[in-house]
Amino acid sequence: MTERETAWGPDCGGHVAATVTPPSEPRTAGACDDCLARTWLLGLLGGRLEPVRSRIEPLLELDDDELIAAVAGRDAAALTREHSRRAVERAGESRERARSAGLELICRCDPAYPASLAALAAPPAVLHVAGGARRLLELGGADPVAIVGTRAASQYGLDVAAALGRGLGAAGLTVVSGLALGIDAAAHTGTLAAHGGTVAVLPGSADRVYPASKRRLHQGILATGVAVSEVGPGSRVWRWSFQARNRLIAGLSAMTVVVEAGARSGALMTARIAAELGRPVGAVPGPVTSLRATGTNALLAAGATVVRGAQDVLDALFGAGTRVATPDVRSPPTPAQARLLREIGGGRDTIARLARKARDDQWPGEGARPEDVLVDLAALETAGWIRRGAGGRYTVVP
Repeated sequence: MTERETAWGPDCGGHVAATVTPPSEPRTAGACDDCLARTWLLGLLGGRLEPVRSRIEPLLELDDDELIAAVAGRDAAALTREHSRRAVERAGESRERARSAGLELICRCDPAYPASLAALAAPPAVLHVAGGARRLLELGGADPVAIVGTRAASQYGLDVAAALGRGLGAAGLTVVSGLALGIDAAAHTGTLAAHGGTVAVLPGSADRVYPASKRRLHQGILATGVAVSEVGPGSRVWRWSFQARNRLIAGLSAMTVVVEAGARSGALMTARIAAELGRPVGAVPGPVTSLRATGTNALLAAGATVVRGAQDVLDALFGAGTRVATPDVRSPPTPAQARLLREIGGGRDTIARLARKARDDQWPGEGARPEDVLVDLAALETAGWIRRGAGGRYTVVP
C-alpha cells in the first residue's frame, strides 16, 4: 500500500492527520462518548432510515442533530432533546453491551483508527470488532483486497472467488468481504484454505452471524481474522445496513475486485466507492449472455482492471512483476495429470473423449491407458483441480 493508504491518526469527526506510524495499541476500551452516542443513535433511527435507504450515503454524512431532523419528522425536536440529555448515559450503555458481547472498539477519535477508512465521506463513528482490534489493525497493514459479488453466484464465480482468496491469502494479503452467501463466502473460504487473514464486514452486530447459515465460517474467520461492524450488539439488520456496510468494505481495502454482479448488484456500489476514493477496481470477465456478468462486464468496459487470477491483483497493486503469486496450495499435478487438465480446459470434458484422445494421439508413458486416465481424473478431483458435473462432464477449477 502507499503511504497515504497506511497513514494513521484521524481526529474525531475530522480528517486524516499526516502521521504514518501507527500506535502500538488502539484505545480499545475507551471509545469516546460522542462516537458511542452516534452508534446508539443509528440503532434508534434504524427503522426511520429504511424508507430513505436510497439516500443512505448522504444521510450518514450528517451530524447527529441533522440526521435526526432529516428522518424523524414530527418527532425530531423530542428526539434531539433526548439525545442531547442522555448522550453520555447511552454511550455508557453501548460500551457495556460491547464489552459483554466480547467486542473491542475503535472510535474515530482514536489515533489507531484506520486512515483508509477515515477517507470515506461518512466514516463510521465506532468500529465494533470481534477477534481483536489489534488484529484488525495488523490485517489492515497487509494490503487488503475486497472480493465481492452476487449472492446468486454460478459455480464458476464461486470457484474464481475462492481461487482469488486462496492466491491472495497465500501471497500475504488480507481479503475483505461481507460474509454473504455466494461470492463473499467463497472468498473468505479460499483465504482460510491458504491460512490467510480475512476481514468480514457485517451488516449487523459483529458478534452475531449473518447469515446464520455461515456460523461455521464466521468461527473460522475469527480464529485468524476479524468481523467488523459499525453498529452495536443486538442491532437489527435493515436493508440500508447492507448499503452502509458496502462503503466500509471499500474503505478498508486498497483494491476492490468484483467477481460476478448483476446490473443492480450491491457489489457495484462497493466498486463505485472504491473508485471515488481513488483506489483500483478490478473485475472478472464473464459470458456476455449471463445476467450475473452484466455488472462486471460493464466495469471492464468502463476501464476496470481485468482480473483472471491473483497475479493480476498483485500487478495492479504493486506493478507488473514486482510481486509474484505463490504456487498453488493444492498438490501439484503430475505431467500426465497436467496433460489431462489442458485437454479438459480445451473442451474434452468427458471420460470417453479423454480416453479417445489418449488412444488417437498415442500418449506416451504412464497415463495413456483408459484405466490410467480414470486414476488421474480421480486424483485431480480429490486434489481440487477439477469438478465433475452434470452428464459426467469435467470442468477445471481455477
